[in-house]
Amino acid sequence: MYLTLIAFLFFSAFPFYWSIVVGSRDNSALGDVPPPLTPGGNLLDNIQRVFDTVPFGQALINSAIVSTVITFSVILFSTLAGFAFAKLNFRGKPGLFVAVVATMMVPTQLGIIPLYILMAKLNMLGTMYAVIAPSLVSAFGVFFMTQYLSSALPGELLEAGRVDGCSTIMLFWHVVLPVARPAAAVLGMLTFMTAWNDFFWPLVVLTPEDPTVQISLSNLASGYITDFSLTLTGAALATLPLIIAFALLGKYLIQGIMQGAIKG
Repeated sequence: MYLTLIAFLFFSAFPFYWSIVVGSRDNSALGDVPPPLTPGGNLLDNIQRVFDTVPFGQALINSAIVSTVITFSVILFSTLAGFAFAKLNFRGKPGLFVAVVATMMVPTQLGIIPLYILMAKLNMLGTMYAVIAPSLVSAFGVFFMTQYLSSALPGELLEAGRVDGCSTIMLFWHVVLPVARPAAAVLGMLTFMTAWNDFFWPLVVLTPEDPTVQISLSNLASGYITDFSLTLTGAALATLPLIIAFALLGKYLIQGIMQGAIKG
């Protein structure tokens, strides 16, 4: 079992390590036989070239803002909606839930043109609002939190809270959110990764002078001759925030996965 885990860790971490190896050498080192397996001495120079070639610092800030706002918004609204669908009774609940789930089956590409026209009418094109606004709520997040809270949140706990005088909002804050924390961490990690790696929609609505990380990486790889050392240096820099996010949420992420596995 340990050999399997070590092999899985090796194959998972090697692409990131290889990015650092290539990013710390000249572009010509890729043609060496045998290929280099240890980092070289040009990493700092290549990092400086990345920031000189494209507005990478602004792209990191833009992606951090977009991903953070979208992640917190999706967690909040998905938990609220999931609580309502899982534990509250209101008119039209089954039909509304089916409508939410049905939106997951619509291809994203079908909504690009209407969404672009809407952003243009709202004068949001070329701003971060155009990237953030369409992703503030996620149908998958609502479905995910509904399924989790249906099994993890006992009705007796809510009844006890109501006996103690809690309103619905107070129940959500003091009872639902602590119970939903492991699932919220999983949803937050998935949402942050999706928003961070999103390329197509930011490319459509943002200007080249104010890009996100993925657009900057695409610009680094463009041109008649691709400088792979420069591109992979940027890719390694773009991966670091995801590693930090996983380090912060890893405990809750594993807790949520293990809780789901035990329930299954």
